[in-house]
Amino acid sequence: MNSPTIRGISDTARWVAIYRAEESERSDAVFRDPFARKLAGDRGAQIAQGMPFAQRHSWSYTARTWLVDRIIEWCVRRGTDMVVNLAAGLDARPYRMTLPASLKWVEVDLPEMLSYKEEVLAGERPECALERVPLDLRESEARRALFHRLGREAKQALIVTEGLIIYFDADDVGELARDLAAPTTFRRWITDLTSPALLRMLQRSIGGLLAEGGSPLKFAPREGPEFFARYGWEAVDTRSLLHTAAKLKRLSLGLRLLALLPDPGGGKPDRPWGGVCMFENANVEIP
Repeated sequence: MNSPTIRGISDTARWVAIYRAEESERSDAVFRDPFARKLAGDRGAQIAQGMPFAQRHSWSYTARTWLVDRIIEWCVRRGTDMVVNLAAGLDARPYRMTLPASLKWVEVDLPEMLSYKEEVLAGERPECALERVPLDLRESEARRALFHRLGREAKQALIVTEGLIIYFDADDVGELARDLAAPTTFRRWITDLTSPALLRMLQRSIGGLLAEGGSPLKFAPREGPEFFARYGWEAVDTRSLLHTAAKLKRLSLGLRLLALLPDPGGGKPDRPWGGVCMFENANVEIP
């Protein structure tokens, strides 16, 4: 019996790293990640080859990476002194972005993922202070203890959950959001978000392979970004992946025409939509 394309949640990080590698190798790349292909390894390349639908739509991963980069830069210019990257996977932003040495970057992920990453990047030097925390984010008590500690250490922290919450149940996303809102120094949060219509499309195209590997796609709230308001987070910026990819000239003709339509901002559950949202902690007055 053949093993599934995806063997576990950590394989999704190797798979997505391939798209960062492919973008970085273009002559007109919109970002450069010189570590992506090495981090993805042969396993990442094999997974990507087995997912032709995702390959055709790799523009969405390029757009997501570019958007998160830009928002991080914006936040750092406005006083963010700590970035907390939950389920950091094979993200290499502390190494590839221009960041102040005074910035503290905290990567949280499963122990085996962080060990693999540390091994591959041995000898490389991050641009800022980097801490890696091995933790299963499903362990709520340990998670809250970590957030409490980091909240005491930071003045203005930015949370990043890129490619994470789509694998959670709605109740688990709500609990995570509430935990993140508790420390008053956790000021802003960046996450990607999917509409129910896009989730159904993804479940039909790549969802089976992910589910076989124990990583089913789950979360796509009908309320869109407003889902997070009840947990203490106010949506202040929402960017469509499709419209961003059009701006970056990464779309086919048909999709470029589709991108001429207005961006619903994730507020229309029956339209396929994926985007990146920035939230602010409603428990804190942010100047």
